Formats: sequence, structure tokens, C-alpha cells
Amino acid sequence: MGRLCETEGLTEDQTEILKAVRTFVEERILPVATELEHADEYPQEIIDGLKELGIFGLTIPEEYDGLGESLLTYALCVEEIARGWMSVSGVINTHFIVAYMLMKHGTEEQKRKYLPKMATGEVRGAFSMSEPGLGSDVAAVKTKATKDPDGSGDYVIDGQKMWLTNGGTSNLVAVLVKTDEGADSVYKNMTTFLVEKEPGFGETAPGLTIPGKLDKMGYKGVETTEAVFEGHRVSADQVLGGAPGQGFYQMMDGVEVGRVNVAARAVGIANRAFELAIAYAQQRETFGKPIAEHQAILFRLAEMATKVETAHAMMVRSARIKDRGERNDVEAGMAKMLAAEYCNEVVQDSFRIHGGYGYSKEYEIERLYREAAFMLIGEGTSDIQKMIIGRSLLKDYQLKG
Repeated sequence: MGRLCETEGLTEDQTEILKAVRTFVEERILPVATELEHADEYPQEIIDGLKELGIFGLTIPEEYDGLGESLLTYALCVEEIARGWMSVSGVINTHFIVAYMLMKHGTEEQKRKYLPKMATGEVRGAFSMSEPGLGSDVAAVKTKATKDPDGSGDYVIDGQKMWLTNGGTSNLVAVLVKTDEGADSVYKNMTTFLVEKEPGFGETAPGLTIPGKLDKMGYKGVETTEAVFEGHRVSADQVLGGAPGQGFYQMMDGVEVGRVNVAARAVGIANRAFELAIAYAQQRETFGKPIAEHQAILFRLAEMATKVETAHAMMVRSARIKDRGERNDVEAGMAKMLAAEYCNEVVQDSFRIHGGYGYSKEYEIERLYREAAFMLIGEGTSDIQKMIIGRSLLKDYQLKG
């Protein structure tokens, strides 16, 4: 390993966890990632290995049978895993967000019901905000949950959700829907439900259909799906936190940690692209010497490394702020935006250094090129991050008088 992406101030436990994950990536992920990705094959053996390492319960408190580690530890593990294969980090990301939302907003009964099984990977989480035609406009959610008039207190959900990572393999989905709470704000008329289902495709629960995998240019191996609700009945006990009307704020809290995760993924991809580029530049010769000795290539490598280091530092800072119990909407937005943009630039530079070989599916950079594109849109585009950052800065620097 080189000098990039080192993190100061880690505990002995954090260092040992990262060492174990790095070894796992080198031995179990990198040798098979490109083959599995091209085949769009679910990495079951890799996932089983991550379960054994305890990654699914990494941040779940020890009282619920998890390891009780911080968001920073998790983000650094994600960075390592994405360096091996970004899709694998996607498998655990939505699971982690649902676990985080349960830890922060769930009732004690909900925590005890789900978190121990989530820690082992027996319960696998997915979360769902988006809908067809919705994009980033969360307030425009149309999927609705209405109280059943039979007086049971149950809700009936109808609507269509979109872009569920782990939509097929999960058996617990945190779903954001509209409910009529009589509030004067659309944001207070939204509720998160914990929807249980069977893994797989088709009708996975009464009134809930997962149609099948969406075909994507990258981010393969892990499935992305729709979810169609047609009269799906769910108990009021499955409202996250027990009280309706809190869903938007719960989801936004989850998305903040999700943005740290995407930033970590982007750093992992960029770091791998840099490693491939600097290795290739020392092997490939033109005009009688390795291309690394040509100033144009040398400068490009220096710029790539600087971008990787900058994105890593921003990601680490945003995770540490959240670990202190503070809101990190600005920092997470900055980290996600910068890491995603830099990731694409570093991968493109690595692609150019590889020349024609970079365009070949036999070389790893071809896969990274397609994976990097997803970083630009996952957990909100760069434009959305700029809106969040800009509005918060206007509040912080508001003129007085």
C-alpha cells in the first residue's frame, strides 16, 4: 500500500478492522470483481465473507449484538471495499442506512426486533424514497398510506417506488410515503414504514411486488429494482419511531450518513484508478522510456493523487462531525460532491494513461469508468449538494441589521 488515504488518530481496534477488510479485499474481492461485474452476478460468497467479518453489524451497538463502531470506521471500511468493487459497498450501504435510522429513530421494541438480526445479516435492509418521475423532489412523493376504515389501526399502502438498491435480496424496506396527519407542511405529512417482505422477485408480500432487476450501465452484481404497492397492509407498529409524520426528517438524517458513504465509495474507486495508472505508467514504454518519465504523465499522476487525498480528507471530516452527534448536512454534501467529481476526473485520467487498453474489458479501468458515473448521481447529484450547501451558508453568513 502507498501513502494515500491514510487516516490519523485511529484507535487500535479501528486499525485492526481496516487491516482485516483490506486483506479481504485483496484476497477475496479484487481477483473476481471484474468477472462477476461483467456477468452481472450477485457476489454471494463475498457477502457471506463480509457477514463473517461482522461488517453488517459494524455500527450496531453491542447491546444489539453489533460491534458498536463509529460512522468513521464504517466509512473507511466502505472506502476499502469500493476500492475492490464498488457494487459490494452498495450491498451494505442501504442496509447500514436502515440500521442507522432504526438506531436513531426506532422504538425500543423495533430496535430489539430488528437490530440483532441485522447485525448478523439475517435481516437485510433496503430503503426507498424515490419514485418514477420524482427525481430529487422528495416532497412530491405520491405513494400513500391511508388508515384502514375497519378501525384496526392498520395502514394500507398504494403506489410505486423506484431505485431500490437491494430491492430483491432485502427482507426489510424502510419506505417513505405520504400520510394525512393534518399538518400544514407537506414534510410533516410524510411517514417512514418498516415493510417486511420475502427476498426475491414477484409478489414478495401480500400487495407488494418487486418486478425484477433494472438493467444498468454499471453498478452491476447488486440489484436495483422498483417496488409496486397495491393494497399492502401494514400494522401501525411498523411506523418508524411509532409516531407518523416524522418520515421526511428521519430519511434526511439517513441520507446524510448515506452521502458520507457515497463519498467513501468515490474515494475508493479513485484510489484504485490511481493505483492502476501509476503501475501501468511504470510498465508502458514510449520513445525509449517508461511513460511515467514523461512530464505530461508525471504531472497527471501528481494531480490525481492530490485529488484522492483531498476527497479522503473531506470524507473523514464529515464522518467525524456526525460521530460527534452534530448535523453534517453541509460537510457531507461537500464531501459527496467533491469526492464524486474528483473520482470521475481521476478515473478519466487513468483511462487516458491506459490509452487503448483502457477501452478493453480485459482491463479493470473499463469497469471503474462505468462505476464512477454512478457517484455523480447517487444520494443526490452535485447540483442538489450545491443547493444544500448554499442555503446553509446563507443562513450562517446572513447579514445583520
